[in-house]
Amino acid sequence: MRVILFCHSLVSDWNHGNAHFLRGVCGELLARGHDVRVYEPQDAWSVANLVAEHGTQPLQDFAAAYPLLRSRRYTPAELDLHEALEGADLVLVHEWSDHDLVRRIGEHRRDNPGYQLLFHDTHHRSVTEPQSMAAYDLRHYDGVLAFGGVIRDLYRKNGWAARAWTWHEAADTRVFRPVPGQPREGDLVWIGNWGDEERTAELHEFLLDPVHELGLQARVHGVRYPEHALRSLQAAGIAYAGWLPNYRAPEVFARYGVTVHVPRRPYVAALPGIPTIRMFEALACGIPLVSAPWNDCEGLFEPGRDFLVARNGAEMRRHLSDVLNDAALARSLAEQGRRTILARHSCGHRVDELLAIHRELAAPAPQALAVGA
Repeated sequence: MRVILFCHSLVSDWNHGNAHFLRGVCGELLARGHDVRVYEPQDAWSVANLVAEHGTQPLQDFAAAYPLLRSRRYTPAELDLHEALEGADLVLVHEWSDHDLVRRIGEHRRDNPGYQLLFHDTHHRSVTEPQSMAAYDLRHYDGVLAFGGVIRDLYRKNGWAARAWTWHEAADTRVFRPVPGQPREGDLVWIGNWGDEERTAELHEFLLDPVHELGLQARVHGVRYPEHALRSLQAAGIAYAGWLPNYRAPEVFARYGVTVHVPRRPYVAALPGIPTIRMFEALACGIPLVSAPWNDCEGLFEPGRDFLVARNGAEMRRHLSDVLNDAALARSLAEQGRRTILARHSCGHRVDELLAIHRELAAPAPQALAVGA
């Protein structure tokens, strides 16, 4: 089967967490023998920022880390959709794509009905920027893949799409796995971006303050940290280590005793049931995890067994201390969290779901019985 993906970027994960999951899905499809073609804009801001900060070496490193993953970079004015979509069986268009491109692909699908076309939404803009999401022309799409039930329901309720399915993100377990034999470098590591002030108070309560009060040796990776954030990290005694290629996260996790999950406020307040993809990846790597509060209303995990939940800063301090000082507890969390990922939340599971949706859409409609039959 030929699967074609339009996304913001596959090659850069600079402030672009969607690349994590899309890489895993593409890799899984390729491993199963499917023909996968990925298109990303020539001027993708994630790539531009990555190159501005680190030069072109990270792009070469990505190619070495993912030798089978390649993308075709295009400019909208020169993109020939008839050529790009030739022979397609299934086309996915990610929601960071330009509105005009989304419309053009839909019109191509209208005139060329030989493939299935799905829109892929992995952001909170359906709640925080509904006008922007409503402006996407999805009339000729077969449906929407939403990374949480609440987003799926918004598409149905608002009439933005004819059909919608829940398609949660997941861990690429070919990449995210325990890395034994790494030397211990500290107590706690957190990999995440500052978050456009969407979780500033939460990061202080559930990360910076507990680390400072417990005197932990901690390290933070991520981008877009404003000056006040860097000063806060320094005051808390946390080393700031900047951007980390996502595929290197397993070796970093292996050098620390615990990590935390601090979801952004829009997800906690308005989009329950949706953890960040870094939570899936950390659990896949077998590092104990303590999470700030979020409502797992879709039953993805078993809180208390897969990870610990801290309802406030005091509980976060207590849980971190327990995990770092109780080897049996740490081992139990690490092993159980990884088991849950392998059983339910790998990119392999999500590809199974995607292919099932494709079969559902491709199945012929049942014939109505003739009168008198």
